[in-house]
Order: sequence, then C-alpha cells, then structure tokens
Amino acid sequence: MTVYNDEEIFETELHRIFGQCWMFIGHETEVPEPGDYAKRYIGKDPFIFIRGEDGQIRVLFDSCTHHGSQLCKAEQGNSSHFRCPYHGWTFKNTGDLAGIPLRDQAFEGLDPDEWGLHEAPRVENYKGLVFASIADEGPSLEEYLGDFKWYLDVHLDIAKGGMEVIGEPHRWRADSDWKSGSDNFSADSYHTGVAHRSVFEVGFGDEDISGTAGQETQRHVTHADSGSTSLRLLDPEEEIFFGYPEEYITDENLSDEQYEVAAACGAATGTIFPNLSFIHLAATNDPDKPLDGFFSLRQWQPVAPGEMEAWSWVLVPAEASEEYKQRAYDVALGTFSPSGNFEQDDFAVWDGIAEAAGTVFADKQDVQMNYQMGMPGIGKAEIDEDWDGPGTAWDDNLEEGTCRTFHGNWQKAMNGEEVGMRYPRDHI
Repeated sequence: MTVYNDEEIFETELHRIFGQCWMFIGHETEVPEPGDYAKRYIGKDPFIFIRGEDGQIRVLFDSCTHHGSQLCKAEQGNSSHFRCPYHGWTFKNTGDLAGIPLRDQAFEGLDPDEWGLHEAPRVENYKGLVFASIADEGPSLEEYLGDFKWYLDVHLDIAKGGMEVIGEPHRWRADSDWKSGSDNFSADSYHTGVAHRSVFEVGFGDEDISGTAGQETQRHVTHADSGSTSLRLLDPEEEIFFGYPEEYITDENLSDEQYEVAAACGAATGTIFPNLSFIHLAATNDPDKPLDGFFSLRQWQPVAPGEMEAWSWVLVPAEASEEYKQRAYDVALGTFSPSGNFEQDDFAVWDGIAEAAGTVFADKQDVQMNYQMGMPGIGKAEIDEDWDGPGTAWDDNLEEGTCRTFHGNWQKAMNGEEVGMRYPRDHI
C-alpha cells in the first residue's frame, strides 16, 4: 500500500517510469499553426509543446542553455521566439539560438548552432496524439502501444475527419497519488454503482451505459500490452456509437470487428501505461436533455508523493457542427471536469488512499491491497474465448485484471524491464 505515498518510490518512478516510457504530450490540433505552443510536463520536467515555423512539432526542454532559466511563462500562445528573462538569450520556435545580447563582446567565439534548446530525444505522433520519451533508446511508440492500438483506433477512427481538441485542458491539484487515476480508469468498474450512485439517482447517467458492475453485456479487456479497457456494450443493432449522431460516424478506417464494438459501445474507459487514461461516453449534463457523446483524455501528472495534478482534454468529431461541439463540451464539463458530477465522486475517495498509504502503520505492518477479483477461485468472471480483439476479454466487468495489467506494467518498469502485459493465462 505504501507505494501510493512514499518519497523513495516516488523519486524512483520519476527516473524509471517517467524518464523511460512514452509520455503523452498533447494533441496535434492544440498547435495547428506555426508558432502555436503550450507548456507541458514529462513527470515534473517542463517542456514546450510547439509547432515551429517549419511546420514540425517539437517538444523543447523549457530551460535556457545559458544559465538554465525557464523561458515560457504563458500556459499557451503563439510566438516566433522565446526570450530568456535572465540574460536575454533568444531562441526561435524551432529551438535554434537566434540572439545573444552583447555577443561580439561577451560570446564572440561561441558557435550558436551548438547552443539551441534541448529537445526530447524521441517524439512521435499516433493519429494526432503526440508522445515523447526522454530516453535516448527504446521501443518505437507503435511497438510500445502494442496490441492496445486496436482499441485506441476504435476511439480515434470512428469519427469522420478524426477527433479534435476543443478548449484548453482542465487542470487541478489533488491530494491523491497519480497511480490512483491510472488504476481507476484502467478500469475499475466495481466502484461505479457505489461511488457514483447519486449521479444515477438524479438522472445524469444511464446505468446500462455507465457500466454498473455485474452486467452481462460488459467486457473488460486485460493484458493488451501497454493498456487495458472496459467496454460498456449494448445491442449492436442499436448503434449507439458513444452517443454521436450517425452523420458523424465512419467505418472507413476500422475493421468489421472494431466497427461492431464501436456501434455497441455506450461508454469505455481505459489506461495506457503509465498515466494516460480516457473515457468515451454518452452522457448528459441535464436530466431533461438527451445523451450526447464526447471523448476525454486524462493525464495524472505526478507532483509529490501522494499528490498529483489532473489534466483533462475534451475531444469531439472534427467534422461535427459547431453547435454539437459546444453541446459535447458542456456535457463533458458537467460530468468529467473539476466541477463534474462524476469527477468529484472519484477524487472524494482517492485522497483517502494516499493518506492511509502514508501512515506509519501501513509501513510497519506492510499493509496489502486486494486485487484478487477475477483470479481463479475468486468471483464468477470468465474469459470470453470468442472475443475478436486482442488481449484477454472477460465476460463481465466484475474482475480486476484491468487494474492488474496497470500494476504489472508498473512493476516491470520499476524493475527496468520493457513494458507490455501479454495474455498470461496462468497468471491473470
């Protein structure tokens, strides 16, 4: 239990997980024009997510190469250059060093080509999702994502024109460990009927869609390399498509099996190791209004042992009407945002995990947490041998192999091993 609030473990995570794995930086639609930028973080390290004048997206370390001062003070904007507030060194939005005050006198012999801003050594784009790794070597992003791409594609390719971000990411601090968010969205369906009970009672959610535990149509998919997911399925003939109007849907880039999953899915959650989660959901912010769909990416940023900053992006079909985009954004705001009905329920319990994990008693007694649901002899969930997608699919959501997938990858990364949980049928 102490892994949720321990200084030594936290520092090790920063190096072995956030210093090695592929980390989500942002969506390409956040920086559509040359000079567009936003401040982002890999672990606790500050970076500038930017599209340069040459059109290339970069992830630049936010530190002047002279005496190290941070350059970027605004959270986002558009700029052709960044000027250091300490000594005035100026850098282009490509990272190149462009100007040095009193250069002829102070730095006459300096080669400016050698003193541009440092960049994340590896940056890759997967269907609009930009990831970076500060490790010089390792698997490519596609290799890292592995079989989980099959499920990620269902969310990214179902809409005509793809998905786009609307608005800025919401951000808020919480006295919770970053692993609590990743664990919950990986997915923990067991909590839905308890922690979110009041949301259903007042009519803000549909229990069939939202995944109350024990429903036979639900599927948990575990051990899909970098991630796991919960799919809240209905009758495929209803073609709910996460709540989107039919005119925004396409089957152009999906297999028949992927399209069938999307057609039947009213909601899905999942986590890509280590700290990128998502929820794709048909919901409402008003019991008197119909359900509408939105896609939210969430990132659980480490701040300190037992403390994190939650980030949440809202994505919608790029070719949807402006009216629908605004409606989807409003629904996201009312459900999964700092003031959202569902969001508040989760954060009201996660802080108690971190508090208990940081106690002397938990340390001295080596208090363990229970993730046995779905293991042999525990519960009634069984593997769905007829499932068409990759990973290990379970015939209902009363199991915790999804969470064990996340923690298995955590253990691998902390031991210096390559991330990737792959169908260990004898250790599920």
